[in-house]
Amino acid sequence: MGAAGRLAHLELPFFDDGHRALAAALDTWAAQQLQQVDHADTDAACRALVRALGAAGWLRHCVPAAQGGVHETLDSRSLVVCRETLARHDGLADFAFAMQGLGSGPLSLAGSEALKAAWLPRVARGDAIAAFALSEPGAGSDVAAITCSARADGDAWVLDGQKTWISNGGIADFYCVFARSDGSGARGTRGLSAFLVPAGTPGLSVAERLEVIAPHPLARLQFDGCRVPRDHLLGAEGEGFKLAMRTLDIFRASVAGAALGFARRALDEALAHARRREMFGQHLADFQLTQAALGDMATDIDAAALLTYRAAWRRDTTGARITRESAMAKMVATEQAQRVIDRALQMHGGLGVRVGTAVESLYREIRALRIYEGATEVQRLIIGRETLAGSA
Repeated sequence: MGAAGRLAHLELPFFDDGHRALAAALDTWAAQQLQQVDHADTDAACRALVRALGAAGWLRHCVPAAQGGVHETLDSRSLVVCRETLARHDGLADFAFAMQGLGSGPLSLAGSEALKAAWLPRVARGDAIAAFALSEPGAGSDVAAITCSARADGDAWVLDGQKTWISNGGIADFYCVFARSDGSGARGTRGLSAFLVPAGTPGLSVAERLEVIAPHPLARLQFDGCRVPRDHLLGAEGEGFKLAMRTLDIFRASVAGAALGFARRALDEALAHARRREMFGQHLADFQLTQAALGDMATDIDAAALLTYRAAWRRDTTGARITRESAMAKMVATEQAQRVIDRALQMHGGLGVRVGTAVESLYREIRALRIYEGATEVQRLIIGRETLAGSA
């Protein structure tokens, strides 16, 4: 499919000319540059992608203008456009871009001016890799179960505990870490605070590197008497849960954008295969079953796109919280993308499960998106809760 066809969805009124120009330029850059990255070593590839994205200026969409970004505040539609475009070309490139935004998001939203000045321009240039450290072995979707602790000690905070499933764990230059600071040890969302912890801080170690079906840098982190300066607190003490949710509100819709990119690539692959594959004296595309499957795939993508773009558009144009809208977008886009990709793989037959083919890679890439930043089941609960609250 040509560039015009790949970008036709941007003619929807959710976007302006700036978003359309961004998508076109990034699409061209990705087609030319991403083929040059060797994915054999995932850590090295991720570092190279961050550097390349930074050098080309794309990571400027991950930080505010005051620290070298493009927009005064983070623009949700730009994040969606970038992730959808990158995911269509390369899953690891999308990951590298996304984690620069999510990993530094709490800093952008609530860090001191000194911390922002020290780190965010480096994030934008691709000189520093960011990470978001929320999940724990016993606290994934259940943030209230966080046990990693932070206690004040003179001019420092001392962190103890573990974090796991941390994207960029082991290669990040700094981590935005959420820990329980009220000293109570009780469950609950109150009493959580956020801290910026530079990599190499004594007491912070990588306890385990985690391998997953679609290779990305992931790790379990250990904090043993890890001391960070008092001014590395992000936002107010005890406001960490709200900060985490504000960050996820911004970036959850971009997860949906990535799912759209994967799904659109799967449809591209399915269309091309159906047109060239000969079966029983005709092409696969000539069969009505194939046409019906392609129609379902295109409809699933468009339905997910409308929810995704609405969420991002509403945040950008109204400044409102989009908890309900972003949960809908994330849930529908990731679930629909899984279905689209599965159909594309089935249409390829044996070729679809051959390691190294595009649809096989997409099948592995999409699976994690239905889990991270809030599993589908959690999104359903969020939507129900917000719907009840809105009708009270």
